Amino acid sequence: MKSDLIVFGEDWGGHPSSTQHLVKYLSQNRKTLWINSIGLRRPRLSFKDVKRFLHKGRAIFHKGTAQKIEGPRDVIAPRAFPWPGNPLAKLCNRLVLARQLKEKLNEHEISKPIFWTSLPTAVDVLEQFDKQAVVYYCGDDFGALDGVDHAPVLACEKRLVDQADLILAASEKLAAKFPTDKTFVLPHGVDFNLFSTPAACAPECRTKRPIAGFYGSISPWVDIALIVETALRLPDWDFMLVGPVKTDVSPLLHLPNVKLVGPKSHDQLPCYVQHWQAALLPFKDNEQIRACNPLKLREYLATPTPVATTDFPAIAPYREKLNIFSDAKGLAEILENIRPNPAQHLLVQDESWTQRAQQVDDLLGIWDCA
Repeated sequence: MKSDLIVFGEDWGGHPSSTQHLVKYLSQNRKTLWINSIGLRRPRLSFKDVKRFLHKGRAIFHKGTAQKIEGPRDVIAPRAFPWPGNPLAKLCNRLVLARQLKEKLNEHEISKPIFWTSLPTAVDVLEQFDKQAVVYYCGDDFGALDGVDHAPVLACEKRLVDQADLILAASEKLAAKFPTDKTFVLPHGVDFNLFSTPAACAPECRTKRPIAGFYGSISPWVDIALIVETALRLPDWDFMLVGPVKTDVSPLLHLPNVKLVGPKSHDQLPCYVQHWQAALLPFKDNEQIRACNPLKLREYLATPTPVATTDFPAIAPYREKLNIFSDAKGLAEILENIRPNPAQHLLVQDESWTQRAQQVDDLLGIWDCA
């Protein structure tokens, strides 16, 4: 009999994270509860944080959390205070959130589950439960991740690593931080069928002009200056950015061949990337990017659209099939000569999320029937 699974992750829904992709498959044969984010930084007096606080407050008292779609049996809005390192928040989370979760475990008739967390800040709660095992899934370098209170979160991570029975790291660089005897590298997978199956062209892509596109969070690690210079060098190309804006993009706004089209749902993304002439990974060179393993890399590769990227460690398995640049001049030269790559999907056809989840399920198997 397979052990039940309690997962601490980001808020369920929206653009699926690597944790959500894995849990969608693991929950098919494991009774699974998902606990939404308990935060990685203290709240601030900003419109964004107040809005998020109100949204989470409503979610706590909303009764209809049971999932009607593929995924966990229940999604729980935690009664938690998001302030890593704060003693009062720690005490509150240990007592109030632990009580809330114990009620949920009783409701779903779960005892001694495997606890999985993708967020180090869940460590305060884990200590309150009888469990088969603790799994830490590390998908980011929390010491370099933007929007995180680094010092207290890293302190939580250190405690979590000590408690963890199994650590799954999304890259070799992340894995190098942890004990080798209980750490496994688990690269990201891809929803291969979604991205390799021909999709209708998005309205914004119905143009005779070539398009170089990027989708994802438009955050500080995206090299805006590089995009500006490349767009100026190639006035006959359009540069399309799909996703929420989380950094200063004002240098782009006056350029007629740069299009910011806003966020799109995950299942809409093939309608964009399949109809671009190039898919871009224009990242800055920093610690976060050197440790990352971006989901969009394999999603891009599952399409016929050639990929142009800056150089960072996660591209190593596919380097020979990628177009690598270091500056705007190099990117412009690549785009002027780029051609479709219809066979590149073969690079990732054996890297689906189903296959990755099966690897994880095999690792969790040592605690099944315990």
